[in-house]
Amino acid sequence: MITTVPIKNEKDIAVPGKTVLVLGYFDGIHKGHQKLFEVASKASMKDYLPVVVMTFTESPKLALQPYQPELMLHIVNHEEREHKMKWHGVEALFLLDFSSKFASLTGQEFFDTYVRALKPAIIVAGFDYTFGSDKKTADDLKDYFDGEIIIVPPVEDKKGKISSTRIRQAILDGDVREVNHLLGTPLPTRGMVVHGNARGRTIGYPTANLVLRDRTYMPADGVYVVDVEVQRQRYRGMASVGKKCYFRWRRAAF
Repeated sequence: MITTVPIKNEKDIAVPGKTVLVLGYFDGIHKGHQKLFEVASKASMKDYLPVVVMTFTESPKLALQPYQPELMLHIVNHEEREHKMKWHGVEALFLLDFSSKFASLTGQEFFDTYVRALKPAIIVAGFDYTFGSDKKTADDLKDYFDGEIIIVPPVEDKKGKISSTRIRQAILDGDVREVNHLLGTPLPTRGMVVHGNARGRTIGYPTANLVLRDRTYMPADGVYVVDVEVQRQRYRGMASVGKKCYFRWRRAAF
């Protein structure tokens, strides 16, 4: 498992030696994010340094914009995000709460307080990374750090830049095929089976009613082909997403 460290202040940060540090928010771990981790992993091989990530538990927009319920939603749940990071070579994840107090830090204060504590030999960030209340950009990192800085350009497909914004909109539109393309993996959802009205079984189609476990985006109302994992067994199924959501499945042929 990836090592996950919640950070309340810089005293919670303890690393034994130099690192390759990746900076960003990383909601969903789409193909653009994966490129950052790929670059970081390659850079780490020269001196066998661990790849570590510093990011946030929730969207920074919660502290920067008027509250909207959708700001509490994620593309994938926290466990899935950590699993995907580990798959792409991340060894440790340092999680910060993006509070109003944290948001007031200047770029210099953020760097001196948190980034230096992670002992980076190399810093990797996306081209659109920003930090500090004074809105410093990825290019400004050179003003604070004399080590190697790698700025990763956008990853694009025929429709343009791959981004979390595109993925969220595709989910809301019900375009799961597009979502899976942008993520590079199927969109996951977790739920707990609960009692319903048992109407499906009366017409020969017994179903399972699910209550979602996570604050994640759900596709637009409709019927979808899904893979269902129950007690580590995978099944091919059908899911109806709407006011009365249900799933029906059979053992998959793979």
